[in-house]
Amino acid sequence: MSALKERLQNDLKEAMKNKENFKRDVIRLMMSALKQVEVDERRELSDDDIQKILQKAVKQREDSFTQYKNASRDDLAQKESDEMEIIKSYLPQQLSDDELEVRVKAIIESVGATTMKDIGKVMGVATKELSGSADGKRVNEMAKKLLS
Repeated sequence: MSALKERLQNDLKEAMKNKENFKRDVIRLMMSALKQVEVDERRELSDDDIQKILQKAVKQREDSFTQYKNASRDDLAQKESDEMEIIKSYLPQQLSDDELEVRVKAIIESVGATTMKDIGKVMGVATKELSGSADGKRVNEMAKKLLS
């Protein structure tokens, strides 16, 4: 069993013992999503697979958060935000903007990119190298900023 899945299960037990109902429900939701993929694909998930599923869940909550904020539903927006924080605690620490800029600059130099036409080359390498530590949207924005 992967270390991340084991951590989720242990935290679920801990949340149940401590009667942390909200955290328990969020972890159960994530465990359910993982189980669904395992059953559908008939395989054991690796930590990378689990991280991708959790990142997708964070992205969904970010979208919902934005929609709820725009609709002035602060109660629901807060719930989405709280869920995001719990899920993010299982993901690797995201790079700060300064760290991201340094890494993207290095990638741009390594592929020899000079103009916006080369953004495809940069993104190809950057998505592999920065997977898990930076959102693709942030990487793309930084690459565009540095190439323009």
